[in-house]
Amino acid sequence: MGNIFDDLTDAGQGIDSTAADPDEGIQPAPQVFDESLVGTSRNIKQVAQEMLKFGLLEADRKPALYQTLTTHLGAVNAVLEPLDLTVKVDDVRGLAFVSVIVDPFATEVEGEDAAHPLVRRQRLTLEQSLLVAIMRQAYLAHEQEVGLGAGQVMMSLDELISQFELFLGSSGSDARDQKRIRNLLENIRTHGVVSEINDKDQVTIRPIITHLANPASLQALLNDFRDAAASSSQSPDGEPTE
Repeated sequence: MGNIFDDLTDAGQGIDSTAADPDEGIQPAPQVFDESLVGTSRNIKQVAQEMLKFGLLEADRKPALYQTLTTHLGAVNAVLEPLDLTVKVDDVRGLAFVSVIVDPFATEVEGEDAAHPLVRRQRLTLEQSLLVAIMRQAYLAHEQEVGLGAGQVMMSLDELISQFELFLGSSGSDARDQKRIRNLLENIRTHGVVSEINDKDQVTIRPIITHLANPASLQALLNDFRDAAASSSQSPDGEPTE
């Protein structure tokens, strides 16, 4: 008499006892290869790590990675989606950057920014915002002249200082003005919008500046500074000062 537990196991799991019988010459069924067990391919991982590390990718600086990203954008976004992140691509400018997926059901605490735990939140000071607005305007003017996707734009420190002084005025010291603009450029360089200052006292403005901040807000900031500068240049009776 057979063991009742053996009978139940054979019946419940559908085991074919003849499949393992060497006398019958029956070979086990071939194993099916599950591609999902392989994991994310190395090139997709490399692109995703690049985006998480720097937040952006430029075609002219890292063409191979950019090509991989644009070819496998869906796969890269699939890696980032569980982190509530996605990649946006500016094909015309050859630029890709990380953006936080907005939750339509999320509620913000009044007076506080919605901060993603993997995204560094660093507010720009008023002077930093003004400098970004000036450089963004210069970049867009260059694109209007030579066409979209013109690449990077170079500006000298003297040019930036003269533009900056139109709104805030001169400190009265060339050395102090140089130090101020250098400090501001170094602070915003961490956002990837400008290069380091080269040996000719020039900086390169990068395409990401077009996506850094709300264009309407930056334009409003410039307008406010223009109005303030115009008001300060007039005497109390409305006549221009000498």
